[in-house]
Amino acid sequence: MADTSDFKNGLCIEYNHDLFTIVEFQHVKPGKGPAFVRTKLKSLTTGKVLDNTFTSGHKVTTARIERRPHQFLYKDDIGMHFMDTETFEQISIPDEVIDNVDLYKEGQEVDILIHAETEKPLSCELPPFVEMKITYTEPGIKGDTATNATKPATVETGAEIKVPLFIDQDELIKVDTRTRSYAERVKK
Repeated sequence: MADTSDFKNGLCIEYNHDLFTIVEFQHVKPGKGPAFVRTKLKSLTTGKVLDNTFTSGHKVTTARIERRPHQFLYKDDIGMHFMDTETFEQISIPDEVIDNVDLYKEGQEVDILIHAETEKPLSCELPPFVEMKITYTEPGIKGDTATNATKPATVETGAEIKVPLFIDQDELIKVDTRTRSYAERVKK
């Protein structure tokens, strides 16, 4: 059990017969009336996000969620398939509950969130930064750098990322998976 003072981003709770993770929260103390906590909760089973308000001191049941290292194998019409790097067991997760599906490439190391009591895989998280090769982008125009101008680029997994004008085709870049944005050029 936990109460609203224990809320933090990433905390997994059981609420309305479902598992949710706290995406965002804010303690509010109005001038009149009791304090409360505004939250954004993401369902770990359906992927839907909902806004909810808890009164201050409200008790919630926390869920035991484990992060286990896995390797992404492939995607098909069933979902995305992963292999446990320690036991070599394979599991599949429907791609509706996974964020940034188009940033996964074969062999990628990821963390799978697993409900400890039921051993059910819930979701998958990419590392904060992944290296991608640019497969297509328009050439930059010299002298067109007055501001932080960007152009679209397609990476090896088919995802489209905005990159600075000086990035060319066949270059390796780091992509921030949380914001789906260009982070830096990879030095060779």
